[in-house]
Amino acid sequence: MATILRPALVLFGSLTVVCGVLYPAAVTGIGRAVFARQVDGSLIEAGGKTVGSSLIGQPFSAPRYFWSRPSATTPMADNAAGSGASNLGPTNPALLDAVKDRVAALRRADPANRAPIPVDLVTASASGVDPEISLAAADYQVARVAAARKVPEAQVRALVARHRQEPVLGFLGEPRVNVLALNLALDGKAQ
Repeated sequence: MATILRPALVLFGSLTVVCGVLYPAAVTGIGRAVFARQVDGSLIEAGGKTVGSSLIGQPFSAPRYFWSRPSATTPMADNAAGSGASNLGPTNPALLDAVKDRVAALRRADPANRAPIPVDLVTASASGVDPEISLAAADYQVARVAAARKVPEAQVRALVARHRQEPVLGFLGEPRVNVLALNLALDGKAQ
């Protein structure tokens, strides 16, 4: 029994040190050296205070702000601790009802806007905490935001253009806008 137990305990101890201490320490050290901002949570500050992360969406509902994608997290919207999708399929009546309600809310918020509503304004992302919207979703909201702030639409469009993020490596994903960064810029509190 000792001939079996001793090597097993040595292997267990060795793997614990390598996989549980050395590897995490090395990965954390490399991350801090190469990707310090990301390792610290990609935090966004305004007025000397941390107001959020560029990686986690925040709910906005006032007409003067761009609105994020709907969130499927519980017990509250954009809860990073409860990240996850709703798991409702495209033909599920609950999802269809939720989309209809979101479409109606967008139409009520901007009755003059008869443009097609971009899908990312009425459906949650897989994580439920997506911090970005498509350029189409931003464009859809420009008139409402400009009217609520009493500024020309061209000024708001220019701000959206300045906050446009290109696809990763030029081809992964779509052009997009970070909603928190854009709303902070609207308030004049950009980082």
